[in-house]
Amino acid sequence: MRRRLVISYLLLMVLVLMALETPLAATLASRETDRVRADRLADATRFASLAGPALRGGTPGPLDNELGSYDELYGIGAAVVDRDRRTVVASASWRTAPGTREALDVALSGQQASGPESVWPWVDGPIVVAVPINDGGEVLGAVVTATPAGPVRRTVTAWWLLLTGMGLLAVLACVLTAFGLAGWALRPVTELDAVTHEIAEGHRSARVQHRLGPPELRRLAASFNHMADAVSDVMDRQRAFVAHASHQLRNPLTALRLRVEELGPSLTDPDGRAEHRLALEETDRLALVLDALLTLARAERRENQRVTVDAAAVAASRVAAWQPLARHRSVTLRLTTVDSPAYARTVPTAIDQALDALIDNAVKFSGAGGEVTVEVRPDDGGTTLEVRDTGPGMTASQLGQATERFWRAPEVQNVDGAGLGLTIVAVLVDASGGRLTMRPNAPRGLVAGVWFPAPAPSVPAPAAAPAASAPAAQPASAPSGAEAG
Repeated sequence: MRRRLVISYLLLMVLVLMALETPLAATLASRETDRVRADRLADATRFASLAGPALRGGTPGPLDNELGSYDELYGIGAAVVDRDRRTVVASASWRTAPGTREALDVALSGQQASGPESVWPWVDGPIVVAVPINDGGEVLGAVVTATPAGPVRRTVTAWWLLLTGMGLLAVLACVLTAFGLAGWALRPVTELDAVTHEIAEGHRSARVQHRLGPPELRRLAASFNHMADAVSDVMDRQRAFVAHASHQLRNPLTALRLRVEELGPSLTDPDGRAEHRLALEETDRLALVLDALLTLARAERRENQRVTVDAAAVAASRVAAWQPLARHRSVTLRLTTVDSPAYARTVPTAIDQALDALIDNAVKFSGAGGEVTVEVRPDDGGTTLEVRDTGPGMTASQLGQATERFWRAPEVQNVDGAGLGLTIVAVLVDASGGRLTMRPNAPRGLVAGVWFPAPAPSVPAPAAAPAASAPAAQPASAPSGAEAG
């Protein structure tokens, strides 16, 4: 934007300079040519006054010496011709030059002749001046001079170079002024662009300085700040509402479950006992949904404070914590990792919660005899953690919907789950500046991977990997796609 503004200013300045300096350059060339022509006409007129007796008497007289001295002093050739164009007297350097014939035709007709009108730097021809020699109204001949145009060309060139230098200085001043003016005008736009990216990356407290630039952009910056404040307030209220509502519903839900559970001994009908069991399962499912909502609210509200963790140590801790559940469901859970630490820069507990959700989904949907592999490896300037399973996998359309809140594949609607696990993973990975990817596994199943950036060289690595807390019996999670439930 700044470059386009500067180019537009520069183009306008160049057009103005051309409109002003082109006529001035032509005027300077014409003025210098007119000055030389006026001097040569005066000299030729004086010679014409001396040439009358010479033409009448047929003897040069003092005219020969005058022309010779004039030639030696100024280097200008001159000649006197009669009415028949015969040369009567000529200086030593006199040579017939282009334009001499035309000038003599005019002079012998009784008028003064001089040319060219202007001497340009690229023109080599001389300045030819011819004056008639009159005697009692009769034209006896003409005096013609040929002045070299070199000195005039050098003078005109010097003037033009001076004009060019002044124009370049004006252009330079215009460029500097245009850069300053464009910077002043666009500084609010540049800052607005930077702040917009900061807010998009999670820094919701970033604001634009509304005291820079033109008044219109100042008002725009103030309006943007007001909009950002309003949006941030709405988001805080929405997240606070979700957190508060989820928290406040836990106590009534716990009381409701206790009451439903106490009804069990009093039920003797088999159908009533079945309905009683289903009611308890629904209350447990609702508790999972509330736990997931609380986790999601905390993840979305978390500021982008980053910590350095050893992803390999965290992965080993989470795999060990999920081994009992995997054995209970006859699923083989293994870990593949590098021998050295694999450090990553994430928001607190991002790797823990992401692995909990991904391993829970993989174990849940692999089924008896299935295999789940957790791999940790350095990749693309960071650390990648992948969870591979042998479950039913997902279709291409399901892959695109897997991170939506409360989304569950139609075939797994009756499987335990809240439909929020992958949403929480996506939020934590995004807040950490990482990536969440999912693709089909070969020959069947799903590969869910998260990538986190490595810490900067100036960020010290932790002295020891943080101990990961053991998961609950059923961590709140959302199954992925066909593995959603």
